[in-house]
Amino acid sequence: MGERIVIASDHAAVEMKAMLVVHLQAGGHDVVDLGPGGIDSVDYPDYGYKIAEAVASGEASRGVALCGSGIGISISVNRHPACRCALVSEPLSARLAREHNDANVVALGARLIGPEMAKACVDAFLDTPFGGGRHQRRVDKLSNPHFAKEPA
Repeated sequence: MGERIVIASDHAAVEMKAMLVVHLQAGGHDVVDLGPGGIDSVDYPDYGYKIAEAVASGEASRGVALCGSGIGISISVNRHPACRCALVSEPLSARLAREHNDANVVALGARLIGPEMAKACVDAFLDTPFGGGRHQRRVDKLSNPHFAKEPA
């Protein structure tokens, strides 16, 4: 069985979200769709925060965030200190976000990439483990409220 994944979007990405839910379920993942259920205009921060809370609380191991560009929803997810959301548009960035940055949420722009590229990005994100090692020290600094300090 795959991982428990939360997914949410704004109105601009509802169609891509539905397609990715089917794709993820076909891959054996337990998918929780946090909405929205239709194409009426909604505010992407509301759905980004839902993803962030679900991942931070342990309700899901990872998340998929979608909006028209992917930018707004990725910013909203990243407001939570437990989340590392990477906006990607091709599989190499998705792989590196996991391997080097231990990203736990991936963001995609539904108006910028097509369905096959979205599937490839999500698959690369889910199939790539965190590399640890020298990357762990850097990832630890992302959760540190004093990350802007001068290096020792």
